[in-house]
Amino acid sequence: MEEMNVVENKKRGRKPKNQKKDVSLNQEQSKFFVDLSNEKDSLDLIFGLLKKCNEKDYGKVILFKDLCLYAVSKLTDKDIDKIQESSLGEMEKVQRLLDDHNKKAGTTLSLGEFLVKKLGIS
Repeated sequence: MEEMNVVENKKRGRKPKNQKKDVSLNQEQSKFFVDLSNEKDSLDLIFGLLKKCNEKDYGKVILFKDLCLYAVSKLTDKDIDKIQESSLGEMEKVQRLLDDHNKKAGTTLSLGEFLVKKLGIS
C-alpha cells in the first residue's frame, strides 16, 4: 500500500515568539544546486580552487562535487557554530541576548525594557 503524506495548511501572519522553525529535510533529495550568479567573490574562489586542484598530470578531473564532499567532511562543531551564528539577523541577535539575560537574571524584561537597561537610558 502507498503511504499518504498529510500536509497541514500554513497559518498566515506572524509566528509566536520563542517558536522554533520546524525544518524538515527531504532525505530522498539527491541533487543540490548552488546559485552564485550574484556572488562574484565566491565564484572566483571556487574557480581558483578547481583550477589549482586540476593542475596535475594524472587522475580524473576534479569537480565542484569533489571539493564539496571533501570540505563537508572536514566541518567541525566550531565550524557549524560559526555557520549558525552567521545565519542570524540583527534583531535575532538582540532577541537572543534578551533571552539569555532573562534566563540568567530570572526576569521577564520586554525588548524595550532590556534595551533601556543595556543602553543606560533613563
